[in-house]
Amino acid sequence: MMKVDKSCLKNCILISGTDQILSQKIADNLGLKLANRTSDTFSDGEVHVQILDDIRGKDVFIIQSTNPPIDQHLFPVLLLADAARRGFAKSINLVIPYFGYARQDRMAEPNTPISSKVIADILHSVAINHVITIDLHSAQTQGFFDMTIENITLEKQFAAYIEKNYKKDSFAIASPDAGGVKRARKIADLVHCNDVIIIDKNRYVKNKSKVMNIIGDPNGKNIIIIDDMIDTAGTICHAAAALKEKGANHVSVMATHPVFSGNAYENLNKEDIDKIIITNTLTIKPELTKVDFIDISEILAENIYQIFSHK
Repeated sequence: MMKVDKSCLKNCILISGTDQILSQKIADNLGLKLANRTSDTFSDGEVHVQILDDIRGKDVFIIQSTNPPIDQHLFPVLLLADAARRGFAKSINLVIPYFGYARQDRMAEPNTPISSKVIADILHSVAINHVITIDLHSAQTQGFFDMTIENITLEKQFAAYIEKNYKKDSFAIASPDAGGVKRARKIADLVHCNDVIIIDKNRYVKNKSKVMNIIGDPNGKNIIIIDDMIDTAGTICHAAAALKEKGANHVSVMATHPVFSGNAYENLNKEDIDKIIITNTLTIKPELTKVDFIDISEILAENIYQIFSHK
């Protein structure tokens, strides 16, 4: 539990979206209670929200990841933000650990939207002043926001987990694609590992990929694959299978966001993956037995506290 000066937080109001567990952990770290609010759905599917506590002149923090299905979790956030604005909140802040649509950050094909920019504009339109998120898929996404944004990266937390749970010189770090090499290299440097393996893939269908080549030697090693998210887990499973075929002893997967869509649970239960290390930016089903969690509630609480303590 982090140490806080509660007098710094007298103007802070925390409002939970649908993830009550993460929101409550953040509140507990700050020694605060979650604000009372209601959320209902009318018979025609329309959503209605109401903030029951007095928020006039307060700094409001709405806590909500864009869990799948993303649209159903994003829209209530917009309504809560507008309710806070009409309740004369001093500032409206969004804590969105997993920012959905972040992968749609460019026009990959003609006549397609830059969806992450669209979502950033919508958040700005409901008077959100500040956004706190974790491990955006692409750092350039921060430039789409017309309000201030803090993108918390978890390299140090991942490195701390590795140092605690793996013996020195017993492992190698792997990137599942060329785009993740920079992240993998950062973590490797933090844990003093000179062995970074790159998995070269050729993606030929959306959310599906084929491993073409492994750069580096995994033979006889324990491999830790580092990624920012696991979606259908197709890429990760192909990577793990290829590493095992090349002689890897043990394959762990470490990722920030457990999106787990499609056949992810079935894929991750395959024997090629020995361990899965994820954070609680998203809630998952209790169907996986080989999972370790890195709790991000204290990291988010510290970030909120620093806003008020000016540390």
